[in-house]
Amino acid sequence: MKPGISKNVSVRFVTTTILACAVIIGVDVSIAAAGSPAPTGTVDDRDVYYPGTESLDPDEMRIVALGTGMPSVRPKQAAACWLVELGNGDKFLFDIGSGCHERLSAQKIPYDYLDKVFIGHLHVDHMGDLPSLWLGGTTMNRLVPLRVWGPSGATPEYGTKASMEHMEKMYVWDIGTRSGVIDFRGGELEVHEFPFDGINEVIYEENGVTVRSIPAVHGLDGAVSFILEWNGLKFVYGSDTYPNKWYMEHAKGADIAVHECFLPPTLLVTKQGFAPMEALMVGTQGHTSPEQFGKVMSVVQPRLAIGYHFYNDFDTEPEVRERVRKTYNGPLDLAVDYMVWNVTKDNIRVRMSAIDEEIWPSPPIKEKIPPDTGSAIGFSDFTKSGAVPFEEVVGPIFDEVNEKYGTDVQPIFTE
Repeated sequence: MKPGISKNVSVRFVTTTILACAVIIGVDVSIAAAGSPAPTGTVDDRDVYYPGTESLDPDEMRIVALGTGMPSVRPKQAAACWLVELGNGDKFLFDIGSGCHERLSAQKIPYDYLDKVFIGHLHVDHMGDLPSLWLGGTTMNRLVPLRVWGPSGATPEYGTKASMEHMEKMYVWDIGTRSGVIDFRGGELEVHEFPFDGINEVIYEENGVTVRSIPAVHGLDGAVSFILEWNGLKFVYGSDTYPNKWYMEHAKGADIAVHECFLPPTLLVTKQGFAPMEALMVGTQGHTSPEQFGKVMSVVQPRLAIGYHFYNDFDTEPEVRERVRKTYNGPLDLAVDYMVWNVTKDNIRVRMSAIDEEIWPSPPIKEKIPPDTGSAIGFSDFTKSGAVPFEEVVGPIFDEVNEKYGTDVQPIFTE
């Protein structure tokens, strides 16, 4: 292992279960001397990351893999999503693929801080959970607009702006049901489209953080990769891309370089059911095979190379790793969901995150504004005619809440 990289990646279930049990019974898992009182404090150096319990140092970056799998999601792995948290308080999402929103919610971050999403391209496995984060976030106490950055296409209809406009039209019913019912400030969508062919062009610059884009080779014109620089640290996220000169040039010097590392064609045939020709084309021309990934990283030489975008199992990870090692012998992680990296200039610490399956939204960080009920879209007379008010049941509920919170809200449906 290369100096400066510390790893505490054990079997997630076993490690998490042991520590969780220790916490439940109030036992510090550090070894106490025989005959001494049982310790009651918090473990100083925990091998598992517990979201919402650890502060970042002012010069520290934390990266959480929230989606590392294939286009078809599964319980173990969602589609592409990476969270970057900085010691200055900023938080960034790179891709927001199908199934990743539940992993994001488990990070216990107030949704007002989850307002910046950078989309590498418009495949569903890289932006499929955007509607959920956008509109679902309005019920999760996000009270600020959701800001989205994404590339243009070869023609306007293939660009991010057109995609977001159609998304808003697609969810007009959903939007209509919330208008005048909740504080809907979080329903505002800010779209920042930038040219897909910009080479190391700045697309975001705030609070000492710079995000640049470089072209990627994937699918059609209109795929990009991202470079985030802050406080002397550099994070590079490839999204999906065939090996290309832009990544290999501009990812150099990265502390963390994330690049797709697809299953080899043989596993696409035996595990995925692909035909051989299909496996070859998808696995080496549409995506980056493990051997190709290794060649890219042998040029980039990052402090830590991270491969993702494959089903990472006990019987696939060893073969993927072996194939990467044919062309790259540097520091390497093959990512799985809930993997966490804490990065400073002196060290990269790798762990797994504990998972709270009973997560609730964090409270709002600003005062909510009462909705303008006058702007609510009403029901037709036909639909209203079918409502059964049960005033004897609902009336006391309204009385209870109004009395407890000093409000004067009245039911919509009455006899």
